[in-house]
Amino acid sequence: MHNYLKNTLAFIVGLVLGSVVNMSIINLSGSVIAPPAGADVTTLEGLKASLHLFEPKHFIMPFLAHALGTLAGAFVAAWIASTHKMRFAFSVAVLFMAGGIANVLMLPSPLWFSIVDIGLAYLPMGYLGAWLYGRLRSA
Repeated sequence: MHNYLKNTLAFIVGLVLGSVVNMSIINLSGSVIAPPAGADVTTLEGLKASLHLFEPKHFIMPFLAHALGTLAGAFVAAWIASTHKMRFAFSVAVLFMAGGIANVLMLPSPLWFSIVDIGLAYLPMGYLGAWLYGRLRSA
């Protein structure tokens, strides 16, 4: 039973921490790279209406939020899990990827960003998070 509770905790903490990292980067993004003039990024409707104004630089912070949130969540899940560390890291990554796919379906982002985001920000970061945990553990 101990492994079950610890593994469940690993998954939940990985999701929560990954979400906190993701939202922290999103909340800071406007002060790092200002949104285009006239863009309302405070609501989903405003974001949808102004996405055509975005340049490639405006997609850097969302990508980093998705990638680093997934990386942090996967790393923590692998760290806390008592068994199947890679499986729990990937479980977190898959759930974040489902959110990323939902994002792509809700927001009219450019195709190149959707491909890069879905292809690089989730499963590769889940693997990297588990791999980094393994490297730090064996060091």
